[in-house]
Amino acid sequence: TAFFHGNLEEEIYMELPPGCENLGSKDVVCKLRKVLYGLKQSPRAWFGRFCLAMKSYGFNQSDSDHTLFFKRQQEKLTLLIIYVDDML
Repeated sequence: TAFFHGNLEEEIYMELPPGCENLGSKDVVCKLRKVLYGLKQSPRAWFGRFCLAMKSYGFNQSDSDHTLFFKRQQEKLTLLIIYVDDML
């Protein structure tokens, strides 16, 4: 899913996963380089990348509803609303 490819904006450390404890000291932690699916920051990281992509395609983000994107071309109006990870 897209959550696996998200970039982190802050440093996040986690305990070693089960089975890796005997590789070193018990005081060792892992620094995450990418977003994990169950991480609280995953949706925010994904949405940040989504916003950048939509803006690169010429969409504007609504000030009143940040999940609404719109694009005007001549007499055409394209509206895109995002709900969780689905687009309408």
